[in-house]
Amino acid sequence: MNPEQMREKALDLFLKRFHCSQAVLAVGQEKLGIVNEEVIKALGAFGGGIAGTCRVCGALTGGIAVISSLFSRGNLESKEDPRMWSVSHKFIGEFEKLTQEHGGTDCRDIARMNWQDKEMVQQFYSSPESRRKICIQLVGDTAFMLGKLLETEGLA
Repeated sequence: MNPEQMREKALDLFLKRFHCSQAVLAVGQEKLGIVNEEVIKALGAFGGGIAGTCRVCGALTGGIAVISSLFSRGNLESKEDPRMWSVSHKFIGEFEKLTQEHGGTDCRDIARMNWQDKEMVQQFYSSPESRRKICIQLVGDTAFMLGKLLETEGLA
């Protein structure tokens, strides 16, 4: 799966109501050939800026989860690869560039939502002029950027 295919698939998943965190993670996993639906489920509550609190954007957390799956450890007997930090920092730097015009990497900067306000949520999903169009673009761009980074780093 090349970066453009990752963009298209992430957009498709997001438009079908995967959370931003899940869409980016799912295409990253597919690119790496390590699809794990339990991990995709685990990232569900990272949408909406971590449990709908409008904190760190889920697209960012989804990408970091992909990188961590390559370099971190799942048990105490394994060793963590220090490249986890350098690749994560590169990813964050690129994500900051993608979100600079919105004022930051938090969902509150990008979507400008109150996920607890049912009327606001309904408008977000129903109006083509809502900031959802920004989120859609960002999910695709983040998936593409993750794919490029994985390739540049020789990880995929």
